[in-house]
Amino acid sequence: MLRVSDVWERALHTPQMAITAPGEVIIIRAAGNYEGKQGMSLATGVSSRSAGARALCLHLVVIPPGTRGVPHMHDGHESAIYTVSGETEVWHGEGLRQCSVVKAGDFMYVPPGTPHLPVNRSDVTTIAVVARTDPQEQESVVTLSLPPHLADLNEFPVASP
Repeated sequence: MLRVSDVWERALHTPQMAITAPGEVIIIRAAGNYEGKQGMSLATGVSSRSAGARALCLHLVVIPPGTRGVPHMHDGHESAIYTVSGETEVWHGEGLRQCSVVKAGDFMYVPPGTPHLPVNRSDVTTIAVVARTDPQEQESVVTLSLPPHLADLNEFPVASP
């Protein structure tokens, strides 16, 4: 079972950014994290703010064991997610009626405007790399209410309230 190492922890909490001349690549050293509207800790990565990106963002999402996100969707933007560690239950679709389990090594595609909610029921921190067609990172996030059929998920604290 893959566990988060001290190296990962340091990488998530040590902000450093190197900006190069126009037309050259931009290296973003593991930057600090911030609390996203979707209720999870996001490690700053590539975005319009950090790199001048115009059409995408790329960052790490961290979901501690026994926590969940906030139901949400990304209005007008698609997302691609690669799970590095952990196992996450993802409720998705209209009314959050569908449930899929995403494990380390899995890729997941979320179409624009698709409601979704990650839940980490395991004892391992989930880390995922997320790419989205929203360079502003949080501008397209629309939070939603937890539907009544998922009321038992209120027992799980939001990862980053």
